[in-house]
Order: sequence, then structure tokens, then C-alpha cells
Amino acid sequence: MISAIVRTAITGLRRDRASLALSFVLPIAFFTIFAMVFSGQHDTIPQVKLIVVDQDHTPASRKLVRGLESDGSLAVSTRPESKDPKTPAPDFTASTAEAAVKAGDFPVALIIPAGWGQHPIAFGGGNDEASEIQLLNDQSDTIAPQIVAGLLQKAAMTSMPASMAGEGEKYMKRYIGGLTPEQQKRWDANLAALETRETLRDQEAKSDTSPVKPSSSASSDLGGGFIPVHTRGVVGEHKNKNMISFYAAAIGVMFLLFTASGSAGSLLEEQESGTLDRVLSSRVTMTTLLAGKLTFNTLLAFAQLTVMFLWGWAVFHLEISGHVSGFVVMGLCTAFAVAAFGIFLASMCHTRGQLGAVSTLLILVMSSVGGSMFPRFMMPAAMQKAGLFTINAWAIDGFQKVFWRDLPISELWPQVSVLLGIGIVLFVLSRRIARRWEYS
Repeated sequence: MISAIVRTAITGLRRDRASLALSFVLPIAFFTIFAMVFSGQHDTIPQVKLIVVDQDHTPASRKLVRGLESDGSLAVSTRPESKDPKTPAPDFTASTAEAAVKAGDFPVALIIPAGWGQHPIAFGGGNDEASEIQLLNDQSDTIAPQIVAGLLQKAAMTSMPASMAGEGEKYMKRYIGGLTPEQQKRWDANLAALETRETLRDQEAKSDTSPVKPSSSASSDLGGGFIPVHTRGVVGEHKNKNMISFYAAAIGVMFLLFTASGSAGSLLEEQESGTLDRVLSSRVTMTTLLAGKLTFNTLLAFAQLTVMFLWGWAVFHLEISGHVSGFVVMGLCTAFAVAAFGIFLASMCHTRGQLGAVSTLLILVMSSVGGSMFPRFMMPAAMQKAGLFTINAWAIDGFQKVFWRDLPISELWPQVSVLLGIGIVLFVLSRRIARRWEYS
């Protein structure tokens, strides 16, 4: 009898493809996503987009820039991307680099000040503040500045050893006295040989056009070093900001998707009970019915999102007063997109149980890839691009522009356009699929 019950249960599971997917596909999907994000973290570091502004224009600063560019863990940019390939854009300046970090285009920028090449290293605070390299960062990304700080020290030691040795000689003479004539002769000979090797290596680097491979490890000391660095947060430095807005948007969007799909499931309940046939036999058309469901689900999702952010304001002191207009724009666009997503899932499925399984599978995968479970900057580049196919990523980026970067509503046009476009496309597809109910 027990074996018969087991066989019956297995047959039922095989017929219920949605339950089968939740039992086997969803765990494998989550394992794959988390493995892609966190595998190899002990041996490699994610590539960091970095702006470098060279205000010094000395051989030492140029060698340092080349050393940073040769490190595959950094994607170094010295000028913005030009819209016209024939006309290159001007190099970044200190102000344009800071603006790019504030806008979220780059997480970190390095400013090499004029005069830095005269005293590139410092021992015990022996260097003046004017020659410190400025590290500008977006404080929402706490990992990138540490990576850049460590790789900066590494690049200095490997790309300009002669300059480092020459500067070290100055400190040695200052603190322990001069060298004997024989010692000075040997020092000068070794320094000349080191400079020759540097020149040959620079010539080889210029002639080598092969792609740079990411380095396997970074400097073990991400904090201090011989190169003096002054770190300054250009986003969130003067205000008591935190990541509450990110969590409110990330968690809020994920649960909006669940709410919208569950609410849209009323279509399936009406179909099973026969209510849908009676409604369609009246003057209500399928387009009107779906539009009414879409409107209700949009208002419900926006109300849910509003409660989420008000709770963040009341309990966690989230700044809302100066961001009301931006929140309303992003909230309504996000609610419209998730409502259309729910209608689309309901029109595709045939039963309420099937809708629950399919929506759970899709929403959890979308939320993990789109940044609702952990920030997208922690993901590999391929997964960050994949996240752009989700509602979560565009909604979170929009709310971050409003609450973290204090950008005006005009800067939200990419997120608003994509979210509205997603909503419209999904609604049109839903209407087309729902034709089966009209002719059933």
C-alpha cells in the first residue's frame, strides 16, 4: 500500500510541472546565481570602473596611470566616451570627474595633483597635503574605494620602482645621514639599471596590443601605503544618509511583484467560477476589464510602496520631505510596471496554483539578478547586464537617483521610459493572450 501511495504521489508531481519546477529548477537557479556572484572571491576581485585625472603630467604620474591601466582589475577611463568616434571627448577634469561619481557613472575617481611627481611617496606623514592623491568615491559602494586604494599602492610599486627608489634615497639621507662614496656609486648604478628596465618595459607595454587579463590578487593592504591618499565621499558626505532608501526600494519592489501577481490571479478565480463569462456577456469588454484590473493593481502597488517608505521615514529617519515629487514619479511608474507584470502572468497561466508556482519562480530569480537581494555592483559584469532585463534593477536605480544622489526628476527619464515601456508591452501581450477567454 505504501509503494502504491508513493507511485501515485510521483505521478501527481510529474503532472504538476509548476511544483516540479519549484522543487528542482528554483534551487538550481538560486545556486547558480549565488555561485556566479560569490565564487572565486578569495582569488579574484571584481573589476572596478575608475576615473583617473592626471593634473601633474610628469613622467612619474604617467607611469602611475599606465600601471593602473595595465591592471585588469580596473577599468580605467581618462576621458568620457565620445558620441562621435571621430572626435574624442576632452579629458576628465577634477570637476567633471566628481560630477561623474555623483551621477553614479563611476564609483571612484583618482585625482593626481600638480607637483605630485616631485614627492610621490611619504614616510610617517613626511609629505605635504598638496601632493596627496585625491580619491573621490560614492559612499553607497564601500568595496570599490578599498580595492582602488590597494591597487594604487601596487601600481606605484610595480610601475615606477626607479622613482620610488629615488624618493626613498632622499628620505634615507634625511633620517640616517649620507652614504659613503662607494655606497653612493653602487646606489647610482643600481638606480640607472632600474630606470633602464623601466624604459624597456614601457616600450614593450606600448607595443603589446594583447588584451589585459584580470589580476589574480590585489594588494593585501587596502588601507595605507607609501602613496599618500586623501579619501573624500562626494555622495552622502555632508548629510546623514544611509542605505535605507536602497533597502526600501529593493525589498519593496520584490514584494510588489508578489502582490501584483496575487491580485491579478482574481482573473483566474473569476474564470473558474464562471463570473468572467457573465462579465464579458455584458457591456464590459476584455480590454476594459484588463484596464480596470491594471488600474486597481497599480494603485494597490503604489499604496504598498508608500507605506514602505513612510515606515522608513518614521522608524529609520529616511529623508522624504525633499524627494516627494521624485518618489511619486518613480513609485507610479514602478507600480504600473509590476501591475502589468501580474496581469501578464495571470493571462498566461490556466489555474491559480500554476500562477503561484510560476510567479514565485520568476519573481525570486528576477529579484536576485535585479538587485533586490544584494547590490548589483557586487555581481560580475555579465550578471549586471542581465539585471537590466528585470523591473527590479530599473526601479532600484531610479529610487537611488532620487534618495541617494538627489538628482532632479529630469534625470529619471531612462528609468521612467523603461518601466513605462515594460508596462505597456506586457499589457498589450496580456490583452492578446486573454483572447482565449473571449472565445472559450
